[in-house]
This record gives sequence, structure tokens and C-alpha cells, in this order.
Amino acid sequence: MVDLFEKNEINGMTLSNRFIRSATWEGMATAEGACTPPLIDLMGDLAAGGVGLIITGHTYIREDGQHSPRQLGIHQDTLIPGLQNLTRCVHEHASKIVLQLGFGGAYLSKSRLRRMSSQDFQDLTEAYGQAALRARKAGFDGVQIFAAHGFFLSQMLCPRYNDRSDDYGGKITNRARALLEVLDGIRNAVGRNYPVLVKINCRDFVENGLTLEDSILAASMLEKAGIDAIELSGGLLNNPNIMRSKMDPEDTKGYFLSEARTFREKIQVPLILVGGIRSYEVARELVEDEVVDYIAMSRPFIREPGLIKRWRAGDRREAACISCDNCFEPIKKGEGVSCLPLEPEATETFFPQLSETVPASPPYPPGTGYKISIGLEDWQSNYIPVIKIQMALNGQILERSPSFPLGTQDHQKVTQAITDLLEKRTNIN
Repeated sequence: MVDLFEKNEINGMTLSNRFIRSATWEGMATAEGACTPPLIDLMGDLAAGGVGLIITGHTYIREDGQHSPRQLGIHQDTLIPGLQNLTRCVHEHASKIVLQLGFGGAYLSKSRLRRMSSQDFQDLTEAYGQAALRARKAGFDGVQIFAAHGFFLSQMLCPRYNDRSDDYGGKITNRARALLEVLDGIRNAVGRNYPVLVKINCRDFVENGLTLEDSILAASMLEKAGIDAIELSGGLLNNPNIMRSKMDPEDTKGYFLSEARTFREKIQVPLILVGGIRSYEVARELVEDEVVDYIAMSRPFIREPGLIKRWRAGDRREAACISCDNCFEPIKKGEGVSCLPLEPEATETFFPQLSETVPASPPYPPGTGYKISIGLEDWQSNYIPVIKIQMALNGQILERSPSFPLGTQDHQKVTQAITDLLEKRTNIN
């Protein structure tokens, strides 16, 4: 029986278990891409929570390759001291951390990809190598090449975006050339004994996108070129619901389980699977059946950074994450990623039959009114007829109850509306 908490190695990098925090956009760097105390705290919590390997959100390797605000950078040497504080914190908790290397945002235009010269590709390869060297100097245990979800290297693999007719376009051996050159550039910079991983789409799930067959061929080339582990994901950012819409109804244990099984038949290098895994039992089964070697998660660790520690202690309940994606709302406000549980929907207990809205007088603002309704309301599982008065603004019910001084015109009008409604109800019955 496989023990998910046994020690293991990826090219000399010793991990305490087979659980990996997949790269997640944290949105916690400075405007210049430098590491910050909140980001260090986040990584420290993950490490203390028992994650065997942490993969950072994608970092930009060159200044012109930044994708989003507050994205972590690895494009210059001045960033190294701050990143050393980050790796030191993770290592204090006996965890390992890998830096994900990326370039550019998703969906570069076809014309831009067409215009890239051989020198442009060579310059990028050099930039990847220098970024990996900085990562090693900063104390990272390895690097991961980001080639998924429609970003630059993913686009080079995708016929939908890459319609070049030279050595970098056409058949998959050409479309994978840039990715292989990046791997070679990194190896030239850091050597063969430094762990280098890659994240790749198993499919793009779009018309004229990367197919499963071509993805496996690209992975085979990476394997021959000396990649140390492959993380499987899928889909492009312009189709955020791909995880749910493309899940095989027979494979409810992960978004890309069927693709991972096909990969396993062809690829011997360690495989990491991410997407939709929320259960310890599912994770154990996937590794025990030798479908994959490692289990990666992202959103569950936003909700529960101590999830692995909980599972290791024997509490094997599923992750609390409900995959609502609300965790990325704080990033849009510049606050960094964090779990923001959805407010539970209120259970409806009142069912109006007759309603009338009486306009409210000052000091209430224009558009405010008293909505008077007669209907049935659930009182201890019994529905009884009631009169309900609610304050409304431009048709929307407000949470606070209405109030008006007794004897005023508002009071008189509301009282008269109640009388009229009661009379109508009597006539109807």
C-alpha cells in the first residue's frame, strides 16, 4: 500500500510527502515584483501546514514579461535578498519550494508570435536561464517552467495561436522547440543536478488547440531532454469553466484523470496531477494505482493551509474548499489571495399574495417606499397569513425594517394601504 506521507525524491530534492501546492497567483508582491512579508507569511503557513512541496505563482523572468499587477518577479538580481527570506521561512518548516518561471500574459496576438525572430527566441532562452540561476541563488529547491493555460510557451504549443511556418511552427516537434530550448537554457545555467519541472496542458480544450496526442509527444521530448517532473493541467484562461465542463462523468476523481491515465502509458518521468482533487482517499487511490506520482492542489490550500497536517493527523474529511473561486476577489482589490467564503443564501420563508408599495416621504431619499404585503409565512413549520411591511429602494428590498412617526402622513397612508389590501383579500376569498 502506498504511503502518501513517505519521503521521496525528485532529482535529489527530498520531499516529506507526495502533496504539492500547485502554482497560484498570490497578488502579494510589490509594484516592482519584490517579495513582501505577507507573501512570506502565506508560504510559511503552507509549509507549517504540512505541504511537501510549494510551487510559487508564476514569476516574470524579464521586465517586459510581467502579466499582472503585484506579480512576483525574478528578472533582476536586486530581488534575490527578499526571495532568500521567503525560502528561509519555508525551509524552517522542513518543506521545499520551487519557483515557477513564466513570460508574458495569456493571449499574445498571432502577429506578435509571427514577428518573433530566432534572436528573440534566443534572448528569451537566455532570460529563462538567468532567472533559474537567480532562483538557485535565492535558495529555491528547483524551478518549474510554466507552459500551460495559454501563456507564452503554451501558445507556442497551440496551433490556434502559433501559425508560424518556420522551425517554430507547424508540427508538434517544431511547436515544442521554444519550450525545449528554454529547458536547455536553464540546464546550461544551473546544471543537471538542479530540479527542473514543467507545467503543461494535457489538452487546450478549444478548437484547433493542443491535443492530447501532441501534448504527450511534447512530454516525451521533454522527458528525453531531461525534465525531472511534469505537472498536468488543462484549458485556457479564456474558458475558465473548462475544469467543470470537460470533466469526464466517469472520472469524478479529478478534472484530467482520463488524460493522466493516457500519459502514464507513455511517460515514465514523475507525473503531478492538479485539478478537482479534494479527497485524501482519491489522492491515495491515484498514487496507489500508479496513475500519477504526486497530487497537486491550489484552492484547497487557500481555504486550509493546514490541510495536509490535518490529513496526516488522521482527520481524513474532504477539503473544506467548495471551488467557488471567491478567493481571487481580494486580489482584484490589491489585498492578495485569501479565502472569502460565499455568504449562504437566505432561505425564503415569506410568500406574498398581495402587495402594494407606498412612496415614503422625506427624510427618506426619492425612490424609497414601504412595501406592504399580505401572504403566508413559515412559523415553526406552519404557514400562517401575515401582514409584512418592508422598506424598498428603487424596487430592491432593504434589510432594515421601515419606521415612521405615528400620526404622520406616511403612517396614515400605510394604514390605509393595509386596510385596502385586507379588503381585497376578503373579496378574493
